[in-house]
Amino acid sequence: MGTVFVQLQEPPRRHRSGQGLALWDLGFRPFYLLAALLAMLSVPLWALQFSGLLASGGLRGSAWHAHEMVFGYALAIVIGFLFTAGRNWSGRATPTGRPLMALAALWVLARVLVLTPWLWASLAVNVAVPWLAAWGLWRALHAGGNRRNYFFVGLLLALGLATAALHLGQLVLWAELQLPVAPFQGLGLPLALDLLLFMIAVMAGRVLPMFSNNGVPGMNARREPRLERVALAALLLLAACDALGLSGPVMLLALLPALLAHSLRFALWQPWKTLGNPLVWVLHAAYAWLLLHLALRAAATLDWLPAASATHALTVGLIGLMTLGMITRTALGHTGRPLKAGPVETAAYLALLAAAVLRVFLPLLLPAALRWAVWLSALCWTLAFALYLWRYGPMLLRPRVDGLPG
Repeated sequence: MGTVFVQLQEPPRRHRSGQGLALWDLGFRPFYLLAALLAMLSVPLWALQFSGLLASGGLRGSAWHAHEMVFGYALAIVIGFLFTAGRNWSGRATPTGRPLMALAALWVLARVLVLTPWLWASLAVNVAVPWLAAWGLWRALHAGGNRRNYFFVGLLLALGLATAALHLGQLVLWAELQLPVAPFQGLGLPLALDLLLFMIAVMAGRVLPMFSNNGVPGMNARREPRLERVALAALLLLAACDALGLSGPVMLLALLPALLAHSLRFALWQPWKTLGNPLVWVLHAAYAWLLLHLALRAAATLDWLPAASATHALTVGLIGLMTLGMITRTALGHTGRPLKAGPVETAAYLALLAAAVLRVFLPLLLPAALRWAVWLSALCWTLAFALYLWRYGPMLLRPRVDGLPG
């Protein structure tokens, strides 16, 4: 568990041309760009759907919004990140050039198909994206003998199963043929969110202490190996409870130890010392939402709060902030720029933090203001990713400033 999750510098090899378009040189470039575009466009569309101003597509109601945030946005970040990290882990090439272009095109096709009535075609293409990504990652890890990170291949395969479950739960034809719909209706999204939660927790344990100590003078963020194992095992237990459909006291018994373990883990990282470095504090702020998610979910299990509050603490707060923090940091590092956040990055982080606070807490304080919460949160979310695209779009398209690959 002590190995660095992803290096931020590339091996000393020259870029092929030193100029021109570098979009297909490494996985983070197209997939970070596509993810940010989807994030900026799809959330306002969902706000229009939520307000009744726009009709739903093939996936009805909130299913489209949930699907696109998880299997569109988050999956694109995961693929871009793992393809980039996988090359460092294994010393072997992950998909670049035409194979990377084909996978990105398939991801775009998947985004189109979920808007159509062709849900069987949408299911096939949306499953193919993470499974083909898993194949590309496995080839590099296997060739480099890096078995330690094989479990990321398994997580990609499991995300494919999760999107299949969500699609099957939406297929009217499946129900008309009297095939079992019920097992799929409530499984796909919770499974995917548990997978992303676990993946983020693993990544945070590997890199947050290192990033903190490197970026903040005098920091002493540290890891306790036994606590690391307990914290990750608690999330796996939580995922098992979701998979088995358990609730009530059993779920509470899984949530409370997870909350305690991750609170102790977070305290060892000394987040209060990071406020002077936005590139570091954004990751700690994101992890704080993991604690809020577990606490709100425990409250929802006791019927004290609506479950949507816990869900949005996870999706907007943890996943949104953590991914934005990582796609700024890794983009800077892999394009040969200093690891320093400027005013644009800071504004984007604060906008996304505001989006999470508004979406989670405004409906709790003023239930009648739910529509306002959705609209204001969508506005802040959209602003955050518009700022990212403005600042990072040119970086993702062009070669590294030092002429190296990446």
